[in-house]
Amino acid sequence: MAEASTVLAGFWQLPSWPDLQPFLVAGLALGGVYALSGVGMVVLYRATGVLNLAFGGVGAMGAFIAWQLINSQGVGFWPAFLVCVLFGAVTTLAYGAVFGRRLADRDPVVKAVATLGLTLVLLGTMDLLWTSSGGQSRAILFPTDNSTFTIGSVQVTYTQVIGLVVGIVVTAVTAAFLRYSKLGTAMRAMANDRELTAALGVPVRRVEAAAWLGCGVLSGVAGMLLASFVALDSTTLTFLVISSLSATLIARLRSVTVTFLAAILIGVVEAVITPISALSDYRVMTPFVFAAVALLILNRRRVIVVGRQGV
Repeated sequence: MAEASTVLAGFWQLPSWPDLQPFLVAGLALGGVYALSGVGMVVLYRATGVLNLAFGGVGAMGAFIAWQLINSQGVGFWPAFLVCVLFGAVTTLAYGAVFGRRLADRDPVVKAVATLGLTLVLLGTMDLLWTSSGGQSRAILFPTDNSTFTIGSVQVTYTQVIGLVVGIVVTAVTAAFLRYSKLGTAMRAMANDRELTAALGVPVRRVEAAAWLGCGVLSGVAGMLLASFVALDSTTLTFLVISSLSATLIARLRSVTVTFLAAILIGVVEAVITPISALSDYRVMTPFVFAAVALLILNRRRVIVVGRQGV
């Protein structure tokens, strides 16, 4: 009995604060990338009503193309990075140009799953072109990966700082863009009433194209950063979009600020529970748990408000 208690205590033993700090730093960086991904999805949804589930797949394939250019063609990192971003922008914009108009008047459920087909096509293409050989792992190394500085007793890479800073900057710029620019105002108007916005003379197609393009650019940036933080694996990168999607659901696909905060929280919790042996195998459930709890709370508040109005 005593042995069982000892084993159980060791199983639930929490890591010390110094051991936890590197995971906290990694979680902040990962949360920053989740945030910029979530912001891209929110902007596209507000302008078109389409939930871009192919965000991760587009970024992943762009990262694979960049990896191929760097390792097989001898292309420098930053030109390859630009190619990844261009691939994301062109692919997403082309999809929006071909299918966006057809999705405009479809049901919300159709819009929500419309990009699943693109996700599967990209995933299959990556598995076909970049098959794993003997379990060999691929990785994209940023030039800043070897540059570190120390905070307390924790070594932080400049790439991790870039991940967090990019998330903050993208969120702040997007919030200001949606609030103060004419194009951002048009996107917000389209989210409320697309037909009325078009009747007022707003070039709806151009606004939608801008939203698809911006979402594609962010998918390329996120793909490169995630390939550096986790691994260059098609399945892993494609479905990391779930964490970003959970952040957008917590924000009810409206607020980029709430999306940022939720993404940071998800990234930190995912990373922090990694060294906890009792919970590490369940860290992938983190975004689902947060999204489920948030949706339950939001629906409960809605029921209460509706009930009071009925009274």
